[in-house]
Amino acid sequence: MEAVYIDKHYQLVAECKQGSKKACYELYRLYAKAMLNVAFRIVGNVAEAEDVLQESFLDAFNKLKDFRQETTFGLWIKQIVVNRSINLLRKRRLELVDMDGEQMENIADEEVFDDEDMQYQVAQVKEAMKLLPEGYRVVLSLYLLEGYDHEEIGQILNITENTSRTQFLRAKRKLGDILKQKGKVA
Repeated sequence: MEAVYIDKHYQLVAECKQGSKKACYELYRLYAKAMLNVAFRIVGNVAEAEDVLQESFLDAFNKLKDFRQETTFGLWIKQIVVNRSINLLRKRRLELVDMDGEQMENIADEEVFDDEDMQYQVAQVKEAMKLLPEGYRVVLSLYLLEGYDHEEIGQILNITENTSRTQFLRAKRKLGDILKQKGKVA
């Protein structure tokens, strides 16, 4: 079943490369909702996420001739969406404070979340994430929701790996504080 699904997507990409607007629309239909969610988790604003989505698909369709299908179209478009989202944040002058190693060790020694804290409903956590400072939310989203490691996040955001780790740990701590304030944590 999965092979048929993958073959269909490869076929759609091939048809798009040949100029089929119907195939382009079908690819958009298949991936738009998931990619909007990716953009929204990073930029935190629906209107901006919609803009990122449209610009990302325009980029993808304009550069489709360069897509060599060494990966799936979904992974390729996701990378475009993530990069566009990060560029938007850079335009907003995203500021992440670089930390030295000693400060990083002090933060790493603190217990931020235990396993029970991670059992909260996704909706409550997502709402709390919206209240995080932008830098925290971006790193947390890229790490937990998009699956990037700290080295990759550092490259994407043009920060050090340690800064990514620091922002992630601070984001988790702040998220815990927000959930406690809202009465979600016992």
